[in-house]
Amino acid sequence: MAMPHPLPEPVVELVAERFRCMGEPMRIRILEYLRDGERTVGEITAALGATQQNVSKHLGVLNRAGIVGRRKEGTAARYAITDPMVLDLCERVCASLRDQVNELADLLGEAAR
Repeated sequence: MAMPHPLPEPVVELVAERFRCMGEPMRIRILEYLRDGERTVGEITAALGATQQNVSKHLGVLNRAGIVGRRKEGTAARYAITDPMVLDLCERVCASLRDQVNELADLLGEAAR
C-alpha cells in the first residue's frame, strides 16, 4: 500500500522516531550481530566488547520500537530481529555510501591526472 504524500504529521513523527532509534552506532552493531539469528545479552556483550548494562539499554530501545523481539529461555532472554526491513535499510545505506566513495575516488583520480 502506497503512503500518501506529503506524509501526514503523525506518520512523519513515527518515521522520525524510527530513524532516531537507528541513529546510534551501538544499535547498528547489535543489529549486525543479530543478523545471523537469536542471541542472549551475554553473547552480544561478549561479541561487541560492551557492558551488559549498555547492551540491555539499547536492546530495550530496539524492542520498544518493534525492531527486535525477545523470548525467555529459562533464566535468559534471547533477542532476534523482528523487522527485517531494518537490515534492508542498512544494506541500502551501505550501498549508497559505497557509491559516494567510488564517485569521490573517481573525481580525485581525475584531478590527480
